Formats: sequence, C-alpha cells, structure tokens
Amino acid sequence: MVLQTNLDHVVTAAQLTEVINSNENVMVCCGRMGPMCLPVYDIMEELQEEYSNVKFMDMLFDSPEAAVIRNNPACSSFMGLPFTMYYKNGEVAAATTSIQNRDQITEILDKEFKS
Repeated sequence: MVLQTNLDHVVTAAQLTEVINSNENVMVCCGRMGPMCLPVYDIMEELQEEYSNVKFMDMLFDSPEAAVIRNNPACSSFMGLPFTMYYKNGEVAAATTSIQNRDQITEILDKEFKS
C-alpha cells in the first residue's frame, strides 16, 4: 500500500536504503492520510520545484516496512505523526515529529541541504 499523495512513495525498507544511498538529499515523511500529515505532504509537493536538489518522498507509517523509520534512534521520543526524516549523504541529518509548517520545513532544508 502507498499513500494517496503526488509524492514518490517508499514502499520497502530496502527501497528507502537505496534512495538515501543514491541521492545526496532526501526528505521522507512517514505518516497516514490524516490531519497532521496532509499539510506536510502538501508543503513537500509545493517545494519539489524550489528544492530540485532534494528527493521528496512519503512512506506509509502503518506498513511493517516503516519500522526502519519508526525505530530509528532519531525518532525514539516521537509521539505524533508524521515522522519526517531528512537524510544527507546516506545519514540522518534531522528528524521531526508532528505537523510542521512551511517555514519550519524550509528552515531545515536550508540548514541541512544548502547547495
């Protein structure tokens, strides 16, 4: 199963590993089709053109394959959806939980993925 967004979808843990190892900058939003997640997906969709150096993707939180994000040490204290992971050169650069607005997201993108 995949989320009903216009983002590229991560379906398996192996695919996520491949994506983060073959792209310098990756943002993955792991969530559901709910009120805390939808705004983040929408912002990501809007930012794709502005941040062409970043691969924007989503992943279904309830998939067993999403354990790779849910169980990541960067997410150990997270309580609210979505879990959003930012990867730089195959490593976790940042992680956030719960709804984020455009300014919060672009602040991380600018800090972590500055060209």
